[in-house]
Amino acid sequence: MHKTLIISLLCLMSGTAALARDECVVLLHGLARVSNSMSELERKLQRAGYTTANINYPSRKYSIPELADDAVGRGVSLCVEQNAGSIHFVAHSLGGILVRQYLSSNDLPQLGRAVMLGTPNQGAGIVDEIRAWPGFGLLGPSAKALGTDSGSIIHELGPVEFELGVIAGNVSINPLGGVLLGESNDSVVTVESTKVTGMKQHLVLPVIHTIMMRNNDVIDHTIHFLKTGNFIPE
Repeated sequence: MHKTLIISLLCLMSGTAALARDECVVLLHGLARVSNSMSELERKLQRAGYTTANINYPSRKYSIPELADDAVGRGVSLCVEQNAGSIHFVAHSLGGILVRQYLSSNDLPQLGRAVMLGTPNQGAGIVDEIRAWPGFGLLGPSAKALGTDSGSIIHELGPVEFELGVIAGNVSINPLGGVLLGESNDSVVTVESTKVTGMKQHLVLPVIHTIMMRNNDVIDHTIHFLKTGNFIPE
């Protein structure tokens, strides 16, 4: 009986692992970052049973539509190659805009859930303020399109039509953030700007923009949302 129980447990565990591997998460970093910035998230997602596609892309070289086709497209292709039944997204900052851009013009039957971390869904007001500063051009065409004015790509993207959770930060260590943004922000993006019509949940945590994707609470809430469609209850 003991042997039978062990075999049954092994079969159950094998089935659960197979189910988990059927879900793939595309990870997308933010502006002027690299895929290594999402490595802690990637490791914990893998421990939770997900396969991952952590995409590195040249965020400062091309426009948002070009980056979306390349980066998100590669991530989706990698997940498809792994026979993923569900494809989820976890994106930091600019990465979230790329997801919205890609899904606005591409049908994805395997689409699962998405979590955006500090994504300026209503545009980044700080871009409006510093666009004319020397050196801003080094951030490339994608940065220029992240403002709130009429030239911003934000105005071309409609409400989200997928299961989305948004995490915003409210810790500002940037003196310019308080002066230029004038409201609760994560040093770069305001809390209000991260909201988007159609999102399922919005959560504010005491984190700063540049390193929020490495924060344990952010990671735990992200994984919980991917698994359940909700952030961890308070």
